[in-house]
Amino acid sequence: MLPDIFAAIHIDMSLVRDHVEELRWRGLLHDSMPGTREFLNQGPASGYIGFDPTADSLHVGNLVQIMMLTHFQQSGHKPIALVGGATGMVGDPSGKSTERNLLDEDALRHNQECVGKQLALFIDFDSKTRPAEMVNNYDWFKDMGFLRFIREVGKHIPVNYMLAKDSVKNRMESGISFTEFTYQLVQGYDYYWLYKNKGCKLQMGGSDQWGNITTGTELIRRMDGGEAYAITTPLLTKADGSKFGKSDPGSGTGKTGNIWLDAARTSPYKFYQFWLNATDLDAERFTHIFTTWTREEIEARVIEHRAKPGTLQKLFAADITRRTHGETELTNAIEASNVLFGNATTEALSRLKAEQLLDIFDGVPQAEIQRDMLAGGVPIIDLLCDRTGFLPSKGEAKRALKEGSISVNKSKCGEDRVVNSEDLLSGRFILLQRGKKNYFLVKVVPFHSTNKLHPRTSLLSNRPSTSKEPSAYWRPRSWVLMNGQLATLHRSITSMPPVRPSSTDEKGSFTSRIRIRIHGGHR
Repeated sequence: MLPDIFAAIHIDMSLVRDHVEELRWRGLLHDSMPGTREFLNQGPASGYIGFDPTADSLHVGNLVQIMMLTHFQQSGHKPIALVGGATGMVGDPSGKSTERNLLDEDALRHNQECVGKQLALFIDFDSKTRPAEMVNNYDWFKDMGFLRFIREVGKHIPVNYMLAKDSVKNRMESGISFTEFTYQLVQGYDYYWLYKNKGCKLQMGGSDQWGNITTGTELIRRMDGGEAYAITTPLLTKADGSKFGKSDPGSGTGKTGNIWLDAARTSPYKFYQFWLNATDLDAERFTHIFTTWTREEIEARVIEHRAKPGTLQKLFAADITRRTHGETELTNAIEASNVLFGNATTEALSRLKAEQLLDIFDGVPQAEIQRDMLAGGVPIIDLLCDRTGFLPSKGEAKRALKEGSISVNKSKCGEDRVVNSEDLLSGRFILLQRGKKNYFLVKVVPFHSTNKLHPRTSLLSNRPSTSKEPSAYWRPRSWVLMNGQLATLHRSITSMPPVRPSSTDEKGSFTSRIRIRIHGGHR
């Protein structure tokens, strides 16, 4: 039996690499407790990171810690992901200026399940050697009453020790509740429980978690006489100093906000675009942190990137999108990107779903027209100018068409082009384009669903307006909303005398606004 045991130990030791050094060259090491490197190099160890399930999805800001578990497992160790069903009910004050809104148990349970599925995309829970494990601290806190907690745990940590933590000191002026003040004890007990029940001697987290983590090591020392370790990562920001994980207008990711891992919150296209739009400097940093490529692979690709900027973004954006959303969604995201930024064909455009089209052209100027307008076909000049306002005048539209710079659904067209219902993408859209970068999305809607037209068109007139020409003075010329009932309405009201609108009229009902705009005569 002895040779077999030693052989097993030898195999395990051969899989362990210097994890602290791995973090250092990847730019992921901010601080560690003395002895941590030596402890990890002795052999396979267990280490954990906590994730509070305050939402039903993690976002890219969580990816630094997720990748910490990924690299930890690849270094030959056992990662433990703690989903804080209990701590999520309390709220961590670290790095926050106000108290978090607390969730009920059902919401936390739902969020926990969703977060667990996302973690499984990055760490291996089925590994034959060092399988990852997920735990929920609600399981050991649910039966622990307040009196038992303060008697068995609270008595070991002096109040002055807790007050010295930055997460507490930074909130003393603005105010901190007892709930948040005791958070470090709750998280510290998590570490103690895992130490006692899972043999876990390492906790990892962001640099803002150092105070909470060291409270845990102190509890282990005071309650059990044991020794435990800590590693923290730098808080990641972009090269311009902005917070990592936030999108920005104009980046191709839509509105400002978190970039989520859940496709229902952030589409795979926008997720891919977030990484693709990284600066060259950020691209090199992100590649070290968010890929599992070896040091040699990264160095070779960085050299190639510096010779040909932009190549690295495409490589690692594809890599992380594939791991998060799968190969099919990556292919769709790349194809969608080519529609907007490449030389995509009409055929490629027609394969996109309605949701993808809305994602791609989020922020692009848009207008709505009624579906029945397309029944008999709309001349391209009318569509470019009167019906949508994409171009300011028919003269401008004619010039652009003669130049050959106008496309409908990625196909060049001339003055004789007529657009009809056969041109609809996903049964709802028409894409107009001038040159390479000027896009305009036309949404085709049922007649009764909207009264919105492009900003330069009055409600019942195609006459472009300006801020100097009040709608009360407009005279109907041709009907944008073509319908027999409107023609009848026109005949019945044009004989009425002109009415200058009052401020009350302008804020009146939909009918009032129609009357104001139709009754006006020449200036």
